[in-house]
Amino acid sequence: MSTPPRAIRVLRLIARLNVGGPAQHVVWLNEALSTAGFETLLVTGTVPVGEEDMSDFAAARGVTPLVIPSMSREISPRDLVTIWKLWRVMVRFRPDIVHTHTAKAGAVGRVAGLLYRFLVIGRPRRCRFVHTYHGHVFHSYYGRFKTSIFLAIERMLARLNTDRLVVLGPQQLGEIRDVFKVGRPEQFVVVPLGIDLSGLSGDPARGAALRRALGIGTSETVVGIVGRLTPVKNHDLFLRLAARMRDLARFVVYGDGADRQELERRAAELGDCVVFAGTRAAEEIYASLDVVALTSRNEGTPLALIEAMASGKAVISTAVGGVVDLLGAVEERCVEGGAAFEIRERGISVAPDDDAGFAAGLTRLLRDEGLQRRLIDRGRAYVVKTHSKERLVADIIQLYREIDV
Repeated sequence: MSTPPRAIRVLRLIARLNVGGPAQHVVWLNEALSTAGFETLLVTGTVPVGEEDMSDFAAARGVTPLVIPSMSREISPRDLVTIWKLWRVMVRFRPDIVHTHTAKAGAVGRVAGLLYRFLVIGRPRRCRFVHTYHGHVFHSYYGRFKTSIFLAIERMLARLNTDRLVVLGPQQLGEIRDVFKVGRPEQFVVVPLGIDLSGLSGDPARGAALRRALGIGTSETVVGIVGRLTPVKNHDLFLRLAARMRDLARFVVYGDGADRQELERRAAELGDCVVFAGTRAAEEIYASLDVVALTSRNEGTPLALIEAMASGKAVISTAVGGVVDLLGAVEERCVEGGAAFEIRERGISVAPDDDAGFAAGLTRLLRDEGLQRRLIDRGRAYVVKTHSKERLVADIIQLYREIDV
């Protein structure tokens, strides 16, 4: 009788399970791999005050993470404690693969991995290390000095203790590998983000009910932004657009975060031009919207745009990070009244922090129903083909089996 293949042990690390794409990504992977014959353990830090926790999302999918409170988002002296604790987890769990997600977990996890591999009598322990860039912190997050430190750490860890560097799309690959010179070409693999598409087909009744709760009429045109209220998302641009275009549409901010109080103050200065709706279920949010906007200064592959396209909504975004991969090739470059924007295969893109360009592109989108329908149809077909959760899981399993030799 043949011996059944041993289960591959995967230790997955993420700094925190806050609301957003990376948290859902790691939970879906742990859930799926556990049913595919892998032994998995998810380790995470705590969610800071002002951000919403997705522990309930994990629990509903049978994922119970090991929490190390010292694994906070920012670099601090506590990182030495975190590295020691992660080393102890590795010694107990004996992983075949350590897969880190987001910058902080990637740094402390791979340093702890160096100790795990080499702090042993005799031969180094056998273990493979994978790091996924859901975005990056190499611009628009911190000042020049702090950013240079992060970049130096990333370059060092890619060289010393990383077998594969996972990026979410071609644009991000070019940025991290070619612009910021992290890693070697053979280390990189592109694995697009995958999401659970069930429930995103849209329920008009739920959308109408949410509009009523927010004091918005069923016949009004609604433009929404979905995401954490944090500086890199540049919600202030969305507020300026709302003040500028209040006669064309209603504007709604979905999400929460540390910047909410300041943004509400800013919105009041601009004439209470937006509704702050907090966090809601995704299927409710997108059913309530006509257009989804993204105003970020830096992005990986934004979950909000993928969800919007899957829900059959037109999208407009700043042309940053993986956004350009999602929206596709430029079909038309437009200049209207001196303001520039681009019509792409699946959405409209605008230069970062360009109020006039964003307003012009959004106006065109709201007034051109034929354009809306074309972009919506293409966007939904693209997401179903490229960004399903099932495709993500299959890609990651293939990656693990390739490196576990």
